[in-house]
Amino acid sequence: MVKSLDEPANRLLLASINDELAGWLFLAGNSSELTAHWARVLRVQTALNFRKRGVGRALMTEVARAGTEDLALDHLHLELRSGIGLEDFYKSCGWQEIGRWPGALRLPEGDQDEVLMALPLSQAPGTAGSAR
Repeated sequence: MVKSLDEPANRLLLASINDELAGWLFLAGNSSELTAHWARVLRVQTALNFRKRGVGRALMTEVARAGTEDLALDHLHLELRSGIGLEDFYKSCGWQEIGRWPGALRLPEGDQDEVLMALPLSQAPGTAGSAR
């Protein structure tokens, strides 16, 4: 058993095309009563040979559905690296930029901002609204 998947609000979402792994993400819930109404989306990845085929968008649609219908969450959070076009992708999926940590990520090519984004699930595309 993977210990981090043992929490009730954690999910590993997998996308497949023709029985091949096309992408994945990890949804990390919170066990504290103070933060149990939201979760973090981590490690969103698409396999290189499946890029530009809608896998990322399908994962974003499914994580919003799972957060709303399966886990009754109010919103999701994620952090991403600035400067590589990810902000526009997530905005097109209904996410909102809520802040930045300037220079938070030190990379060989230079420091980058970490962008903080949130998805209010009552407004997420393809969801019926919060289950609460």
